[in-house]
Amino acid sequence: QVQLVESGLVQAGGSLRVSCTVSGRAIEHAMISWFRQAPGQDRFFVAGIRWSATYYADFVTGRSSISKEDTENTVYLRIDSLTFEDTAVYYCAMSNRVDTREDAMDYWGKGTAVTVSS
Repeated sequence: QVQLVESGLVQAGGSLRVSCTVSGRAIEHAMISWFRQAPGQDRFFVAGIRWSATYYADFVTGRSSISKEDTENTVYLRIDSLTFEDTAVYYCAMSNRVDTREDAMDYWGKGTAVTVSS
């Protein structure tokens, strides 16, 4: 059984760090993506990583970094220069191919809520 578990933290100085730990399947050859859903809005792709290739949505390009540690089966996402608009539930998801569409994901975590205070 594949499970994805997210956790998140807003750090002093205006940075967000979320992690996704996967069990039941190795992440080495999979694509792990981050999506987010703000209150009352649809869920959107934020960033993804497969092997050494990374992918970012326009709204986080230049202020975000996605990385992974295969030995820990964990993917990390950092977003800097936070604004209130970054408040959302952040989800990680796994797929077998490079695809940023929500319906291309095979497995999902339950999400972690992140609140950015004004």
